[in-house]
Amino acid sequence: MMLRLGLCLLILPVVALLLLFFIEQARVDDCLAMGGSYDYLKAVCDLQTSHPFVPLMARFGTWINLAMLLSCLGLVFSVLGLYKKA
Repeated sequence: MMLRLGLCLLILPVVALLLLFFIEQARVDDCLAMGGSYDYLKAVCDLQTSHPFVPLMARFGTWINLAMLLSCLGLVFSVLGLYKKA
């Protein structure tokens, strides 16, 4: 049981972050293809004003740190689950 929980905690937060990143990246690519500038803070395409790049960590720092903390906890649970089975 601990191994299963550990693997879920290890994998699911990373998958969620990857989904967030790639969905946003698709929006940015669509915006740039239309000749616009993507406003990262408002998450909209602006066809008139140029906007600076704002990293994902600066915008979703709490969520990213929480996801990494859950992944580390999942690693610990996975190791403990494997240790108890041996």
